[in-house]
Amino acid sequence: MKKLKTLLFIALMSGLCLTAQNNNTKKADKEFARFEYVDAAKSYKKLVDNGDATPYVYAQLAESYYNIFNTVEAEKWYAKALESSENPEMIYKYSEMLKANGKYEESNQQMERFASMRPSDNRATAFRKNPNYLPKILEQGKKFNVQNGSFNTAQSDFGGITNDGKLYITSARNDNRKTYGWNDEPFLDIYTLTKNSDGSYQAATLMNNKINTKHHEGLVSFTPDGKTMYFSRESYFEKDFQKDSLSSVRYSQLYLFKATKLGSDWDTVESLAINSENYSVKNPSVSADGSTLYFSSNMPGGYGLFDIYKAPINADGTIGEPVNLGQKVNTEGQEMFPYISSNNTLYFSSNGHLGLGGMDVFYTKEIDGKLAPVRNVGIPINSNGDDFAFTIDEESEEGFVSSNREGGQGSDDIYTFKKLQPLCDVLIVSTVLDDKTREPIEGASVTLYDAEGNKVTSKTTNAEGVAEFIVECEQDTELEVVMEDFESKKVPVKGSNEEELAVQISLDPIEKIITPEAIVLNPIYFDFDKSNITAQAAFELDKLVQIMNKYPDLVINATSHTDSRGSESYNQRLSQRRAKSTQQYVISKGIDASRISAEGKGESDLKVKCGANCTDEEHQQNRRSEFLIVSGGPQSQK
Repeated sequence: MKKLKTLLFIALMSGLCLTAQNNNTKKADKEFARFEYVDAAKSYKKLVDNGDATPYVYAQLAESYYNIFNTVEAEKWYAKALESSENPEMIYKYSEMLKANGKYEESNQQMERFASMRPSDNRATAFRKNPNYLPKILEQGKKFNVQNGSFNTAQSDFGGITNDGKLYITSARNDNRKTYGWNDEPFLDIYTLTKNSDGSYQAATLMNNKINTKHHEGLVSFTPDGKTMYFSRESYFEKDFQKDSLSSVRYSQLYLFKATKLGSDWDTVESLAINSENYSVKNPSVSADGSTLYFSSNMPGGYGLFDIYKAPINADGTIGEPVNLGQKVNTEGQEMFPYISSNNTLYFSSNGHLGLGGMDVFYTKEIDGKLAPVRNVGIPINSNGDDFAFTIDEESEEGFVSSNREGGQGSDDIYTFKKLQPLCDVLIVSTVLDDKTREPIEGASVTLYDAEGNKVTSKTTNAEGVAEFIVECEQDTELEVVMEDFESKKVPVKGSNEEELAVQISLDPIEKIITPEAIVLNPIYFDFDKSNITAQAAFELDKLVQIMNKYPDLVINATSHTDSRGSESYNQRLSQRRAKSTQQYVISKGIDASRISAEGKGESDLKVKCGANCTDEEHQQNRRSEFLIVSGGPQSQK
């Protein structure tokens, strides 16, 4: 991801500025410490050519190329440096560069190496959980039409967002600014462009000197009324910086500012109170209702290098206490460029989540106070390069994304896009109803299971009987609904590409499964030659427990049956163990032992008399439990 945008969006990187190893590296080390990576790479390379290379020089050369996203050279020198090093972060970066160069299998090998060294790292656990993630991203289909913007230059251009009919971008095209040593481009300014009726754009206009200074200015965001603008700027403007005692390099932070619109221009620029000389805050994004500011920061207490935070915007315009979005969003890597859209979808860029190389765009959404799983937006929004500063108008489904991918006009370009298909998440809206009255049931427990039967999450229905879940497209799931006085139910949900899927679940009164002679549950099947209670069996037995709790005088005789395979005596013993397991499960749920007896019937009462020609399904029907009413229950209360 590196290049000039990294100063604005990684900021204070003094942790990477190592002290000189010897007099030979002093010049190169000073250039590296000043973020002058182009010159630093030349100086370290000269040492290699002169035969003065050491593992340290190889590592610094790789870092220099990494920071200007020269992936081919970075890969080459990381490989050389790792011949004599087992540095986990260097291995991770090496895997990134391999991936950026399309060497997916080799990248995975390095990720496996990284994961073995840092097994508890979120990046490692995500990879171990889904090592074949790359084909899934590449094959999930192109959801967007992406075009290079006609307004890009040979310099860095990024960050498109619209307000009041104008497009606001950040660019290094101002030749009147001095150049910055990171990549020898001019310092960044904020520009506006007006769109013509034919879709083209007029020439970019530099914003006034209240907004642009001789220092870097970055991404912008606006309040819903369009009258307040938030933007990033270097803390040099505030005369806040620190000086490294070894390299004499001055380090700035990135601060967030806000400006007020006066007439047709911007004025009254203020530094936000959340700024600090000890860390950076950057990449502002205001929620559609104007109540929340999202941003990225490396403030203490985060999970990685930069994390995404949100903070309330108070009625008086001040900013409240920042809240970290947590480990679902943030990793040990970089999470930056948050954008909260009008439907409260959070888009952001990361090199810590599983992606295609460099930074990828990801998204998630908050439902009932919880964030949905983080998803990769996929190609062509994402590429082998850095993809960042994603914004979208959810109504027109048009927007902008920035990238340093191959084929652009400059080092970073702004790409326009049109969404063609929904992103690959499905909102399941489950509505639970009383089957008799057709009224919604409030307070029912609805549990989501994945295709392998693993519990994902549980929710309680609201006053409308609704519980909502977000799942990945094309993934089969199952909903389990439990409510007091109603029969529990499981409903399979077929995978879909629809943005929203309505599932209606009607529950019968629990008494429906009671007959004068027995409690009629769905079959309690056992695996062949087994007597343990399965998850499906437990679900059915919980209904029995529910009834026995409701009718305290109810006494049950649980009978268990086998199929005809095996000897008669063996089947008798097996059925007794099964009956005993059934009895013990019910007792474990708080039912007094005197209220349920267990009886093994062996193969004496086959449900399907098929002899030696039974199918597997017929054998399974014979392996069953039944629940006979001895006394009590609703019949006794009449």
